[in-house]
Order: sequence, then C-alpha cells, then structure tokens
Amino acid sequence: MIYTLAGGGTLSGAAALVFLIISTATDYWMQYRYSGNFANQGLWRFCINKKCHAHTLTVAFWDATRAFMLLSVLSCFAGVVLGFSAFSNRTKNTRVRTAGITLLLSGVFALLALAIYTGVTVNFFGKRYIQWRFSWSYILGWIGIILTITAGILQICGYKRSTAEPAPQNPTDSWISPDQ
Repeated sequence: MIYTLAGGGTLSGAAALVFLIISTATDYWMQYRYSGNFANQGLWRFCINKKCHAHTLTVAFWDATRAFMLLSVLSCFAGVVLGFSAFSNRTKNTRVRTAGITLLLSGVFALLALAIYTGVTVNFFGKRYIQWRFSWSYILGWIGIILTITAGILQICGYKRSTAEPAPQNPTDSWISPDQ
C-alpha cells in the first residue's frame, strides 16, 4: 500500500512541478487592455501588442511572488526526487516522509506567492485597468498548489501506512525447522 500512495504522491508532485515551472516562467498571469491595446503580464515581464519588456519597477509584491514561486519550484523538485529515490533505496520510509513534507512546503510557498499576487492585483491593478482578468499562467499556479498539497498528503499517508503495518515475514524463515 505504501507504494501505491507514495507512487501517486510522486506522480502528482511531478505534474505539479511541470505546472509550477510553466506558471512561473510564462507571461500570462494577468491580461488587460492598455491604451486600447491588448496586454498581458507575468512575473518577469509585461507585453503590449506582443512586444515584451522586462519589469523595470522594483515592486515588493513582484519580488515576493517571484521568490515564493522559485522556492516552491525548488522544493517541489526536491520532493519529487526524494519520492522517486524512495523506490530505489531501502530507506524508503524516511524518504517518503521527507518527500511529503517537502511537497507540502512547496504548496505553502506557492500559496503564499499566489495569495500575494491576488491581493495586489485585485486591490491595485483591478482599480487601474477597467478590463482585466487573471489568465492561464495564474490558473496553472493554482492547479500546481492543489497537486503539491495532494502529493504531500499522499506521501505522508504512505509513510503512516508503512509504519502502521507489521513488517512482512521472510518466507524462507518458515522452511527452517526448530532443530537446526
């Protein structure tokens, strides 16, 4: 049962890692109209009429969102690597537990990043631009949060299940007679 739960957690973590990387790297966190033109922005740059520019303002919420998303990606990567290595190593119990904790931490980092971005966008950009909406990069970030938290819970449940089950008996022990 540990392999089913931990394997599901590892696969969920791998999918989350893909979503978090795409979300962090792409420029479609928000779309809006600016001076009659279509525009979009991500964490690293903004684009107007498909011409992109780096963010020139150093704004604390962008820095915080970027930092938390990068921490989320790194901890998700570590959780996935630990999850995969648990299947190839005999120290699977501690690695499964550590993978679960790391994946949960990744979910918390991403949750903080998206909460900061959401709050600032609704309170600042929502008042500045009339026609705006969150876009697909932002939505992938939320899907990544759900997957990392699910992966962490599955890993921790797999660990709990493995410590609650009695150790399997060695089948060769039953062939040994008490006389020997």
